[in-house]
Amino acid sequence: MSGTALSPLSADHQSTMTQHSLHIVAGAAGVGKSSFGKELAAQSAAVLLDSDTVTEPVVRAGLLAAGLDPTDRDSPEYKRIFRDAVYECLFQTAADNLNHISVVIVGPFTRELGDARWPDQLRKRLGVEPTIWFLTCEDEERRRRIERRGNPRDQAKLLDWPQHVAEAPPAQPAFRVKQIDTGS
Repeated sequence: MSGTALSPLSADHQSTMTQHSLHIVAGAAGVGKSSFGKELAAQSAAVLLDSDTVTEPVVRAGLLAAGLDPTDRDSPEYKRIFRDAVYECLFQTAADNLNHISVVIVGPFTRELGDARWPDQLRKRLGVEPTIWFLTCEDEERRRRIERRGNPRDQAKLLDWPQHVAEAPPAQPAFRVKQIDTGS
């Protein structure tokens, strides 16, 4: 995150973290989800399940086996073959852990943010009230961060930035969230 360090448990954004809670950190690429999720997990002694790391080796191997670019995370093929499986892996792992420890899940969740039923579906499936953090910042700041991190998975985003921006999560989710602008 640029500028000042943002504490997930600061006075302005008090968490409802209790033992065995579920936190979802969502938003577009480059808003600081991974950094925020790591800090939130560390401060709350929770397990961190980041979509960028938990399934990465399996996704890369699957893409290579399918003859596709192993850095692809944006194509229709990736989304058709891997997107739902990656999220299912995260939620199954969360379910296995929630009986013993709190969980922080990090991912874009673009489609889910537009579904007003999603928090209730999570509650029913996982047996806990999810706290959903929605991180935002200006598109040009996101682009600067993405360029700075230099991850090969981001090349497609940078090559067609207008398309990437058009596919970003909604400006306002379809349900109540804890929204944080990480650019300020």
